[in-house]
Amino acid sequence: MLIGELSRRTGVHTHQLRYYESQGLLRPARGANGYREYGEDAVLTVTQIRKLLDAGLSTEDIEFLLPCATGADPELEPCPELLDTLRTRLGSLDERIDTLTRTRGVLRRVLETTERRVGA
Repeated sequence: MLIGELSRRTGVHTHQLRYYESQGLLRPARGANGYREYGEDAVLTVTQIRKLLDAGLSTEDIEFLLPCATGADPELEPCPELLDTLRTRLGSLDERIDTLTRTRGVLRRVLETTERRVGA
């Protein structure tokens, strides 16, 4: 199927489909005329991409997770790519939480010091 039909069947704009391709998430064949040609499996792939994006994952994350995805929901099989990506994502979140916690503590001390000066 051509990109317009894939767009109609998935409800995803053609420019978004081209973006998914540029990110390595879709790999259409090229016809003799140079047009993108998608197989039937592209409908499921686009559905999976959209749901993983809705879950807050980046296209970079999805590139690693997509080989582990099955079904339209999608369900993720515990493959090495999935586990590595999730561990990395969790580590990044932990680092951000630690940074925010330290920042909050500093801000709280500055606020308390400033409030004491108001009452002095």
